[in-house]
Amino acid sequence: MNISVLGAGGWGLGIALLLNNNGHKVTVWSALPDEIEMLEKKREHERCLKGVHIPENIYLTSDLQEALNDKEIAVVAVASPYVRSTAAKMKPYVKDGQIIVNVAKGIEENTLESMVDIINDEIPNANVAILSGPSHAEEVARGIPTTCVVGAKDKNTAEYIQNAFMSEVFRVYTSPDILGIELGGSLKNVIALAAGMADGLEYGDNTKAALITRGMAEISRLGVAMGGKLETFYGLSGIGDLIVTCASMHSRNRRAGILIGKGYTMDEAMREVNMVVEGVYSAKAAFALSKKYNVEMPIVTQVNLILFEGRAAKDAIKDLMLRDKTVEHSSLSW
Repeated sequence: MNISVLGAGGWGLGIALLLNNNGHKVTVWSALPDEIEMLEKKREHERCLKGVHIPENIYLTSDLQEALNDKEIAVVAVASPYVRSTAAKMKPYVKDGQIIVNVAKGIEENTLESMVDIINDEIPNANVAILSGPSHAEEVARGIPTTCVVGAKDKNTAEYIQNAFMSEVFRVYTSPDILGIELGGSLKNVIALAAGMADGLEYGDNTKAALITRGMAEISRLGVAMGGKLETFYGLSGIGDLIVTCASMHSRNRRAGILIGKGYTMDEAMREVNMVVEGVYSAKAAFALSKKYNVEMPIVTQVNLILFEGRAAKDAIKDLMLRDKTVEHSSLSW
């Protein structure tokens, strides 16, 4: 296939390398001409994917029309704060029924919309799908075995995308639950910030396991209230992505959380990580959604207090431990 990847950061280039290895003709676009010039010259993105060579047959461009012309699939791999502006720029060049695969993870703060919703808003004539799961760019780019899930409006589209991405090192499942897949991928970044904060405070594995488990309880409660399917949250794009993001140093959210746990401010941590920390942008949206759908999310609440109201991470953990006593699963009866 002819496939375009919009976004030349680590995840965009990781996907481009995967698709190129699958035999597709791949075009990578960046909104930054300087970035394209650097990639053409060095054939490596030293900041995002140091040591990973970009083959000469991956075409690089900063011309969006050229990138989208005659492509079977367009992959949106820009950071979540830039999805709306990118989609708006894409609109004039998108044909009716164009398959667009979103791989960005986040919730727009002011509208509380998911990334697929945003693309549908801006490009209503497109066929928008989602690819998500435990998939660090640093590992996908190096061909380390990875498994993801693709969500689409119809089965044929999901299987078409599945066939394009599937390889001996990248296994893809299909699902009709676009909303659930998106929410799992977005909200896990907020929990990963909390897990990183616990690491920064030098707490142990017990604390990490508790945050992952109770974080998934929060994510699934909200997700089901919004219309997502419970099975999705206990699949690759839910618990799978949550585990990898909370545990790996590839995770920019965990790294930022570690710094905040050590006493950095939110702004200082983001500058130190030097990449977009998606969880910071999703935290306010997650808190707003919890209020809108009347869902209790104590970890998300405390993360917001730490990020935006200066609460000490150590005090937030203490509050979580000393909350009112309750049962683990309200659906279970004695």
